[in-house]
Amino acid sequence: MAFYEEPLGEIKEWPYPVNYEKENEVSTDVLILGGGIAGCHAAINAAKRGVKVAVVDKGPVIRSGSGGAGVDHWHGAIGNPCSKLTMDDMLEFFNAHKHNFTGEYGNGITFYILFKESYDTLLDVEKMGIKFRDEDDDFKGAEFRDDETKIMFAYDYENRHVIRVRQGAEIKVALYKELKRLGVKIYNRIMVTSLLNEDGEQGSRIVGATGLNTRTGEFYTFKAKASILSMASPKGIWVFSTELAGSTMSLDDPNCVGDGDAIAWNAGAQFAHMEGSMQSSGTFHYPPYGTGNAHNTWYACTIVDADGKEIPWVDRNGKELKTVSERYRPADGQKLFLFNPPPGVPREYAGPYLTPELPERVKKGEFKLPLYADLTGMPEHERRALFGLMVGNEGKTRIPIYETYTQAGFDPDKDMLQANIVPPDMLLRGPWWGGVGPRQWRETMFVSSGGVVFDWDLKTSLDGLFAAGNQLVNGGAHSAAATTGRYSGRKAAEYALKSDMPELDRNQIDQEKVRVYAPVNMENGISWKELQAGLCRIMQDYCGEYKSEETLKTGLRWLESIKESEGEMVYARNPHELARTLECFSRLTVSQMIIHASLARKASNSILGFNRLDYPDMDPPEWEKFITIQQNNGDVKAGELPFNYWLLPPYANTYEENYKKHSGI
Repeated sequence: MAFYEEPLGEIKEWPYPVNYEKENEVSTDVLILGGGIAGCHAAINAAKRGVKVAVVDKGPVIRSGSGGAGVDHWHGAIGNPCSKLTMDDMLEFFNAHKHNFTGEYGNGITFYILFKESYDTLLDVEKMGIKFRDEDDDFKGAEFRDDETKIMFAYDYENRHVIRVRQGAEIKVALYKELKRLGVKIYNRIMVTSLLNEDGEQGSRIVGATGLNTRTGEFYTFKAKASILSMASPKGIWVFSTELAGSTMSLDDPNCVGDGDAIAWNAGAQFAHMEGSMQSSGTFHYPPYGTGNAHNTWYACTIVDADGKEIPWVDRNGKELKTVSERYRPADGQKLFLFNPPPGVPREYAGPYLTPELPERVKKGEFKLPLYADLTGMPEHERRALFGLMVGNEGKTRIPIYETYTQAGFDPDKDMLQANIVPPDMLLRGPWWGGVGPRQWRETMFVSSGGVVFDWDLKTSLDGLFAAGNQLVNGGAHSAAATTGRYSGRKAAEYALKSDMPELDRNQIDQEKVRVYAPVNMENGISWKELQAGLCRIMQDYCGEYKSEETLKTGLRWLESIKESEGEMVYARNPHELARTLECFSRLTVSQMIIHASLARKASNSILGFNRLDYPDMDPPEWEKFITIQQNNGDVKAGELPFNYWLLPPYANTYEENYKKHSGI
């Protein structure tokens, strides 16, 4: 009999029937592992090509996904009728800098697919019932609205390539209904625990997967001609606390642990950029977009100081911008811009932002902290767009911020929100809107974390296994997940139509069942929380902001020791705790991957947030390349790929030619 403990310590019986060891067998043409944005688009586009499709997700597909899976702004829509940008413009931009998503530290395949298919993918979503146009003329006369098409734009009102989405918070519901309409089989609350190789041999073709029902504890085997990996990037690797929950990009969805990375690694897939990370505020973070700021969803909100004095905005040339309208337009002679450009992006592409002189002016007493986001100082259309369209539809903000604040009486026509900016000495790094934690607290990069290496078919190094979204190295945000999902669904269906149904290796399945159920066969020991807290401490101590050969190797020894000792002592009282325990082992595997990649990069790198004390030279040219890792029966092999591997043999030397040959359109 399974039990669980209430917060006040009361022990209760598990509310679902528990059937450990019971095996369920599923056979399909295309298997989608992860039912977020990328997975849903992949499943829909595969099903449209006449193959049987199954989607497996740890949560309920109708709402699941990294960060809530809503969207308030749709990037890369240069194909819309109002955009002034071309693909040549975007490729010139991509080749001009080293940003770790949109530049050479990113991936040209993902980048090209995004800008080639972004608007078409949004039109797909519109056909499913999601409104993005201002059909009711609520914003008629606004600068960001095109009166003919009724499309509304964000950030750059001149080039018009980012589209505001009126019903973005409901996008997963629409995708779910489309899955049901197309007859896609959906398996909710199934944690995928492993990939299955042909003949059970690591590195061979992927022929299916195994899973655990997180409510009943039942075991699942999935057999498929082709599989698509579309899970979230790993979170909670360095920082973990259930008592200080906080609300941060690294902890906002407890399901995002890196299961996809772990199972692909164990199956023999090749990975890149796993060494990249950034500082995390961890449990010290404020709710995302829940305090006033001028970034992303809140761009370009008016910011005032404690006395109500407005903080000036400037363009890339340092010219002070006098009007709100100017904050949403390129500088004189500027083709396009990134708002708040990250390290590696030349000043040429910097968009309007708060004056970089703010720290000094605060120190001189010209401005007083704290700062506030002053929606009341914005034009009415802008005010309603920022808090209604943007905050009201962003996946992480619809319920916790927009609805909660509105119900509590917040009125953007009258009220301001405090911008929880850090003290002036930290302003040198730019406004930090969320809070700051200890320097050894890290997290994987948001839209540009490491992932599987892939080709122009979005196929991984393993035959039969495709990938999309955050599973890809430098996978991107919502619209990139949608477009790569759309693309991979076509390619996986094409592969499946040419393939025979494989056979599964029984011995591989039996070994996985033994591993999965080991914690429920323990009568006592340590809990999954203790195990996870210990893993995070290892990563903080031995793979924090600053790294060296000795600390990294010590970290590997500690992780292996925990796996062989405490890992054998962990117990679970119910299917929920069993899933949380298995997630610890996924994080342990991802932690080992990160350390192996960190050992392989023997140079510091500003773009990846990577500092080696024993190799302090920052960004030496000879180390500007992808560092790859791959393992075979525990033997880890490091390698490298040039940044433009997608334009080298066996591929064509132009993006357009590769896309035409591989896209399946």
